[in-house]
Amino acid sequence: MALTLLHVVGVSVIFSHILALEVDPKGYILYCPCMGRFGNQADHFLGALGFAKAIDRTLVLPPWVEYHFPKPKSVQVPFDNYFKVEPLKAYHRVMTMEYFMKELAPTVWPPKDRAVMCYQARHGSTEKGCNAKEGNPFGPFWDTFNIDFTSSMFYGPLSYDLMNLHEMKRWKDKYPASQYPVLAFTGAPAAFPVQSYSVHLQQYLKWSNKIDTKANKFIKDNLPEGAFIGIHLRLGSDFAKACEHLKDSPSMFAAAQCIGYNGEHGKTTQEMCYPSDETIVRQVKNVVKRFKAKGVFVATDSRDVIDKMSKAMKNVKFVKQSESNPHVDLAILGKADHFIGNCISTFTAFVKRERDYNNKTSEFWAFKKKERDEL
Repeated sequence: MALTLLHVVGVSVIFSHILALEVDPKGYILYCPCMGRFGNQADHFLGALGFAKAIDRTLVLPPWVEYHFPKPKSVQVPFDNYFKVEPLKAYHRVMTMEYFMKELAPTVWPPKDRAVMCYQARHGSTEKGCNAKEGNPFGPFWDTFNIDFTSSMFYGPLSYDLMNLHEMKRWKDKYPASQYPVLAFTGAPAAFPVQSYSVHLQQYLKWSNKIDTKANKFIKDNLPEGAFIGIHLRLGSDFAKACEHLKDSPSMFAAAQCIGYNGEHGKTTQEMCYPSDETIVRQVKNVVKRFKAKGVFVATDSRDVIDKMSKAMKNVKFVKQSESNPHVDLAILGKADHFIGNCISTFTAFVKRERDYNNKTSEFWAFKKKERDEL
């Protein structure tokens, strides 16, 4: 019995030692990806990843927030359902939120000490706090992990400017890991849209085997052999309304990906934001001819324009997924021999960034890049 007890105690000591080694003494960052759908969340993720490295804390990878109507609340999909975790570690320390909450949170971030951070008191707060769980997806996100907050902390006027080393030092000085092991934010600690200094982090986002396999299977089963073109059409009524604001907000959403962060490559136009069917057909026809493509994959949020394109290009096969699966759409678009996307869309921006780091060509609807001396 004594030997058995000693053995149990020994195992317990070893387990505790291993657990202690897993704890990051420099602290952790948690946040809710609570703005927009996947494209916006991906922009925020890249910024948050850069921010975590800048202040040298482990980034806890949040699940992706999705809206599956008619379900009244958001659905949280584990980060690694769509992307591999290991490639991110080549850049900085990361772990999934599921792992953190199960293995480390009980001791590193006990329920009685769970403060939440925001720039200033959020609208609707009766106690001048962060009101972190008010509304959808805020409440459902934190409830997925049974997280309740005991207090709020305002970090204003600190910012997320990663190029400002003094500002990053202020974060470290104001919130030392010894006193604040976990910084949990009501929203992503990152600017939107993604800033130029964070764009390169896309190279560490690699599709999960599940998504990659589905994309490859679709291409093999549905597209003819040889080159194929991928196109993204953003033709929903919500985007049409958004484009009405382009005159007042020429750099809105992901516009910087084509016009540049200072408008150095051109100006945004209504046709770029919401291209006509004629523009779509003409541009696809030109690209198909240039690449001698036999197939075109269409990803769309609304109309697909396939009838019109098929009439103009009778020897080309046009295909799209029969069911909505946007992440597989993205993966397929990333594999195309050439891509045409929407300059304003963050969904397109995800594809464009991935393709850039894989040395694949892309272009935008109704846009031709201008050099500085042409402006």
